[in-house]
Amino acid sequence: MRTLSKRDISLAIVTGLTAGLIAWAVLAYLQKSLPLGFGPAWLVLVIPTLWLAGVQLGYFLGRWLPFFDQFGKYAAIGFTNFAVDAGVFNLLISLTQVTAGPGYAAQKTASFVIAVTHSYGWNRWWAFRRDTDARGKASAKREFLKFLAVNILALIVNVGVATIVVSVLHRPDTVTPEVWANVGSIIGSAAALIFSFIGLRLIVFK
Repeated sequence: MRTLSKRDISLAIVTGLTAGLIAWAVLAYLQKSLPLGFGPAWLVLVIPTLWLAGVQLGYFLGRWLPFFDQFGKYAAIGFTNFAVDAGVFNLLISLTQVTAGPGYAAQKTASFVIAVTHSYGWNRWWAFRRDTDARGKASAKREFLKFLAVNILALIVNVGVATIVVSVLHRPDTVTPEVWANVGSIIGSAAALIFSFIGLRLIVFK
């Protein structure tokens, strides 16, 4: 079984710390705490550990399904990217105090673009490792545009699946509308995660 290299360890820690610090800041801004009364600062320790475990789990499952070697790293990057998106989005809200209307959509678009750019770099140099070569700027630009297209489609899948879950499926009587909305969001995100991984593996970084 493959084990974590020094490169994997360092990159998992860096992405985990990034996600943990941003999550801490967002929860502090929203004045939320973790379950069981734990403060959000614990995320700075917990998330890097989870990222290391996730990448190692990917290598373990890769003994039977080779694509898991990449998927473990891709998942760590994906959750870090979600934190970047949320961090930028909440930062913009804190600066503008805009939470609805066209300004809201503009802020969400800005956070999405920044998060996608962040995700491209990490996926290119870690999950789907691509060393610098002589393909030229035009080829790199086409690669990024394909990456952006896959992520826009993944966003549509995310919103579409979440909307179907919330609006079409029957909500159990014991579940509140707020919890059901989050259930839809989680299922949508999971579907988008799988969709985008397939797209990146087969189209962008093939």
